[in-house]
Amino acid sequence: MLKQVGVSRALCSRWPFGQVLGEPGHRLQQRTVLRDALALLRYAEHPTVVDLPYRWRREQYPDITDWDDPGPTVAAALGRRRL
Repeated sequence: MLKQVGVSRALCSRWPFGQVLGEPGHRLQQRTVLRDALALLRYAEHPTVVDLPYRWRREQYPDITDWDDPGPTVAAALGRRRL
């Protein structure tokens, strides 16, 4: 559907409606999704839709120390090496 509408870059999650960044109060999860969104905007050179692999309440998220690193999810989707 996103490709039909003409969205140039998008992240898709399979989480409950209205919880686009993740669970309320789960800072590491929310920061990870935000990092992925910003990295997609920064590094995608062509229209790209990325399905996030994260599962609701079943993941461990590391603290983000380098916001310039696109992270494994976006790096894999764009076919590029992580920094």
